[in-house]
Amino acid sequence: MSNEAERNRLDEAQANRAAWKKWGPYLSERQWGTVREDYSDNGDAWNYFTHDQARSRAYRWGEDGLGGISDDHQVLCFALALWNGRDPILKERAFGLANSEGNHGEDVKEYYFYLDSTPTHSYMKYLYKYPQAAYPYHDLVETNRSRSKHEAEYELLDTGVFDDNRYFDVFVEYAKAAPEDVLVRISVFNRGRDPAPLHVLPTLWFRNTWSQPGGGSKPSLERVDSSAQAAVRARHSDPLFQESLGEYYLYCDADVPLLFTENETNNARLFGTGNASPYTKDGIDKFIVHGDAAAVNPAQHGTKAAPHYQLNVSGGESKVVRLRLTTQAPGAAPFNDFDAVFAARLEEADAFYASITPVAIRDDPDRVSVMRQALAGMLWTKQYFYYDLGLWLDEHGAGAHLPQLERRRVRNSEWAHMFNDDIISMPDKWEYPWYAAWDLAFHMIPLGMVDPDFAKQQLDLMLRNDYLHPNGQLPAYEWNFGDVNPPVHAWATMQLYLFDKERRGGSGDVEFLKYAFSKLLVNFTWWVNRKDRAGANVFEGGFLGLDNIGVFDRSSPLPTGGYLDQADGTAWMVFFSEQMLRIAVELALQEPLYEEFVEKFFQHTVLIAGALDRVGERNDEMWDEEDGFFYDVLRFPDGSATRLKVRSIVGLLPLAAVAVFEEDILAKLPKFRERAGLFLRRHPELAANMHLPQQPGVANRRMLAIVGEQKLRRILARMLDEGEFFGPHGIRALSRFHLEHPYVFHHAGQEHRVAYVPGDSDTGMFGGNSNWRGPVWMPINFLLYTALIRLYVYFGEDFRIECPTGSGQMMTLLEVAKELGERLSRIFLRDGDGRRPVYGAASKFRDDPHWRDLVLFHEYFHGDTGAGIGASHQTGWTGCVARIIQANSVLSKDMLLMPGAEVAALRALMAPHTAPESAIPGNPVNPEKAT
Repeated sequence: MSNEAERNRLDEAQANRAAWKKWGPYLSERQWGTVREDYSDNGDAWNYFTHDQARSRAYRWGEDGLGGISDDHQVLCFALALWNGRDPILKERAFGLANSEGNHGEDVKEYYFYLDSTPTHSYMKYLYKYPQAAYPYHDLVETNRSRSKHEAEYELLDTGVFDDNRYFDVFVEYAKAAPEDVLVRISVFNRGRDPAPLHVLPTLWFRNTWSQPGGGSKPSLERVDSSAQAAVRARHSDPLFQESLGEYYLYCDADVPLLFTENETNNARLFGTGNASPYTKDGIDKFIVHGDAAAVNPAQHGTKAAPHYQLNVSGGESKVVRLRLTTQAPGAAPFNDFDAVFAARLEEADAFYASITPVAIRDDPDRVSVMRQALAGMLWTKQYFYYDLGLWLDEHGAGAHLPQLERRRVRNSEWAHMFNDDIISMPDKWEYPWYAAWDLAFHMIPLGMVDPDFAKQQLDLMLRNDYLHPNGQLPAYEWNFGDVNPPVHAWATMQLYLFDKERRGGSGDVEFLKYAFSKLLVNFTWWVNRKDRAGANVFEGGFLGLDNIGVFDRSSPLPTGGYLDQADGTAWMVFFSEQMLRIAVELALQEPLYEEFVEKFFQHTVLIAGALDRVGERNDEMWDEEDGFFYDVLRFPDGSATRLKVRSIVGLLPLAAVAVFEEDILAKLPKFRERAGLFLRRHPELAANMHLPQQPGVANRRMLAIVGEQKLRRILARMLDEGEFFGPHGIRALSRFHLEHPYVFHHAGQEHRVAYVPGDSDTGMFGGNSNWRGPVWMPINFLLYTALIRLYVYFGEDFRIECPTGSGQMMTLLEVAKELGERLSRIFLRDGDGRRPVYGAASKFRDDPHWRDLVLFHEYFHGDTGAGIGASHQTGWTGCVARIIQANSVLSKDMLLMPGAEVAALRALMAPHTAPESAIPGNPVNPEKAT
């Protein structure tokens, strides 16, 4: 079947001809423990609203569930609930540890997998692995709490609940017959030998809006008669919503009991006060698990409902539950076309992914599957995010309308303008169920492969007036919007523009580029005004998303007093300025007005790059000539300074700041050429220590970069040294040199130490659940990977470097890039022993046929083994591996050395296949045929 079916749906959705994206995987995996739900006096979000409370307490700002979907304003929600007859509670949401409970910070303790999704969510598949024994809640909490930071996390597999395969594989699949007609198939497999019972409760409920002041009228769910034997009608009509949902129907494929309750807080259980209704959010839990018949409404109506399927599944066997959520009123048989629709949507999904799968990897089903699962995770990790911060601050007694002395000091008080009410790409819907600006920019690279229009919309979103601060700052993340993330938004904008331009046949979305540029100008000005302390083009920025990478907590006042000149902060600003220059060039080629901005950002780029290494030998600048590396500089209150000689990616980031232009570009901008020449003649010192566009490269290309050839060779010699940065699975965040030679700084009788820690963090800095002192992080590796390719486009075949350092093997920069890409890809691919490095020594993921094809995309990876660490489902920026797998199999010498190399590479990535679509294997992780 042609891939055009899904592409037509995308076009219809973009043109507002059909609401194919109205329903999607927009539920969070965790709403409890978030800032939005925190109404405590001390800002302790984890303990104010706990997992234990979540089953009984109605949320204020969003909903969560297992493998669920909702409409795009999360009015009506649908998700899975399960009970194995032994658990103390109904399994309605994923369990995990709060920050104080985990030896390495908060962490989800479940096994679930995003297996497939098309960009319009016309087909989706999710897998949850549910033990048949009682879930070990207490064991997980107490054992992890008792372990030190030098011990491994205690995982669910370690508890033994999956021994002898005594568990269920529960697949949840969705297929859309129409934009508001969603078919649901739940396939339950008993992987054990013995029969086992399972209660399956597909749950439909309304987000509780009616209990809030001004929240509007209360919607309803009620039983209706239907030929489908069991059916629920959902009614929602409220003028306060932009668009009322109207009526939906949930049809069941069997005559099963329907259980109704209200999505209302059980105040009596939690707080010892009266309830708004005798039927509460935990009513179905009380009925199923505790046998309380009075907990559900015998009148068969409420705001939360679930059909109750009681299955007994023989060992090695399976059973299927079928449902349909639709606007179609009772009448026609809702399951007549059920199997045909599912078959068509799955076939269309296969055809869609075939269209972006390179020929070179088609005979490698494992590589194809990793790429597809990475993209599926990106698509599943969309979430409805609602946060009216002005209202939230009012509710906390911190509203701007209050006199200054009466306002409470709470987090994000300076962001009262913010109003979020959108579908947003999340880093991880359990551990990070809130957006982060620099994460999101990286998300758009893989998302641009499957849905460029959504990717553009997401980048625009962060620049809107209800997100961007009036002073120009981009919001960082929910826990502190005022923190500073690396400025990668302009880079993502330019990358997506070029990708989309090629998709559109060479006609770029100039309006998208103009809008982004206008807002990024404000953001760039914020950086210049707020983070360049001395006006010397040297930037700070704080932790810059790199958490514990430095000697000190870079978001706090330094124990020495004074401040830091940050090599990464300054390099990020060269990178930002270069991307603004690239955007300005693209716009100036169409509108001469923008040529003025080409000049502006050329000067900014050169001035900031020049500040990293000024003319002459100095001990207070970031480039260390003796070491051939960039370091942060610590400036003391008395005016003295010293380099902090930590070999980390802080010193590698200047490599990423490289822009290459085709020969004809400068000829088309004569005014800029003249003024740039005048500027450089006035400032000859700036030309001494960086690479300027005066010197032609391959095909007469011009390059603007922080490092010239000499510096490049010196830095690469360290980066490609396997005893330093070049690990078996990518570039480490900290050099392995510091394993035997920690960096130690003494001040006021205190020792401040940075040592190579390739796995979980051994410090509590930033909560202890994030470590930049040795692991491999995909976003930085992706920037270095793409920078190597751009450098090759300029230097070509004549520039060769020893790779790995000391091996005697000489490579071009393209070969180095592809070697790095392959090492990153191998994190997820099976090796010769059938082991995926991402899973470390876990034999279950190596040997078991029901586990070995499942892939998780962690937050970061062990610097020596490649084992996944941190948030286990962070298919956010780690999803960039899909782009690497695709690019590594396509990019070639001939392609990159021809004129117009960037366009040629994009064209190859856009349409990489020439073989018939039938040559593409189907998704290898489809569930077996269920009975």
